[in-house]
Amino acid sequence: MKFRFIQAHVKEFPVSVLCGTLGVTRSGYYAWNRRPDSGKAEEDRHLIEAIKAIHENSRETYGTPRIRKALKSAGKRIGKSRIDRLRREAGLKVKTKRKFKATTYSQHNYPVAENILNREFHPSGPNRAWASDITYIWTRESWLYLAIVMDLFSRNVVGWSMAERMTKSLVVDALHQGSFISSMRASCTSSSFQRTALFAA
Repeated sequence: MKFRFIQAHVKEFPVSVLCGTLGVTRSGYYAWNRRPDSGKAEEDRHLIEAIKAIHENSRETYGTPRIRKALKSAGKRIGKSRIDRLRREAGLKVKTKRKFKATTYSQHNYPVAENILNREFHPSGPNRAWASDITYIWTRESWLYLAIVMDLFSRNVVGWSMAERMTKSLVVDALHQGSFISSMRASCTSSSFQRTALFAA
């Protein structure tokens, strides 16, 4: 086990330092290193490749329990301690998830708008009450912030906006898109009504 550890870290530290730290001789390590690979070592190499593939496919988020479950699904029953060892030898570490970032900041001196809605979430018609919210989504490149505006009557999203940073313009852009779409719908409805009235006449 000590020799295997030395073999896995010879690119980082001198063999003499590793052997001295672990209390083994360099000659003993070199003799072990010259031996032909055993069946166990060959199996370990194949397992490391499989673990690396699972690690990459999970975007570096799988730890030992989920890797073990994935290997089991592939017909490989491997113990937790062995997977831990192989992960260490391969230098695989779980990517730390981004900490929660609050999307609301109430400690400010800006004027606060009057609560006209007053929790009346069931308006009598379209475009009488809108609601908005912000969330963030992980993509392959980075986090993206998403702002949406929803019509509380139809429950349809009438405007949305995405950006790499959470700024005031994120919500303003979503609101502007909602206003534009609503005005277009109103215009189309008005034109349709006028054409219907003309043909009826």
